[in-house]
Amino acid sequence: MAERSLRGTNLSSVSHESDEGVTLSDRQLTRYQCPEGHVSELPFSVEADIPSLWECRCGAEAVLVDGPEPERKPVKHQRTHWDMLLERRSIPELEELLEERLTLLRESRGVKPRRKRTA
Repeated sequence: MAERSLRGTNLSSVSHESDEGVTLSDRQLTRYQCPEGHVSELPFSVEADIPSLWECRCGAEAVLVDGPEPERKPVKHQRTHWDMLLERRSIPELEELLEERLTLLRESRGVKPRRKRTA
């Protein structure tokens, strides 16, 4: 009997709460503009700290209109594989290793080793 009384009441998808007795905080409307020209208007509480940057719907960084200039963090140089290799080995060491590996490769293929050319 209990199963039949709950059938079709949408208990899982419908909220039965009401807005009675709820007081919303005061809000302010903020505008952000991205380099693509999109303008986003977002409501924030008057008490909230408003961020100077916001991610636009296109993925670019939108800046607060009539707001302070955002503080940019310094971009750290990204180390490449070559940079890390040069931290461990010098150029002459790398040339020597390259020559050794080429000699092994040529021997495995049955190619006679080349003689160094002189200018």
